[in-house]
Amino acid sequence: MSRPPHLQDGADAEQRACAHLQAHGLRLVERNYRCRAGELDLIMDDGGTLVFVEVRYRRSGRYGGGLGSIDTRKQQRIVTAATWYLTSTDNHRRPCRFDVVGVGADGDGLEWIPDAFRP
Repeated sequence: MSRPPHLQDGADAEQRACAHLQAHGLRLVERNYRCRAGELDLIMDDGGTLVFVEVRYRRSGRYGGGLGSIDTRKQQRIVTAATWYLTSTDNHRRPCRFDVVGVGADGDGLEWIPDAFRP
């Protein structure tokens, strides 16, 4: 059974983002972590720092594109899901940060913002 096109586009964007981050030395820890607080797209390790990565795909740059859609409410949901992850695993003492990767529909555009926001 195939995915609807919009879900497949999102999965492809996450795969591209993951490959890009891995090419820059990050190691994948977990993909699509789900909990009551929400979902974390990618959890990566960057030299001992746990990195929670939000991947945003938009077909158009109108209205700020994918990166412009990470408002305060969305940031709080990511932080809350990350807190669930940290308390449910043995990672609660590790340093962590929140990165955002925006992926454009043109196939070429990818923008990685390390330490994009702080809780």
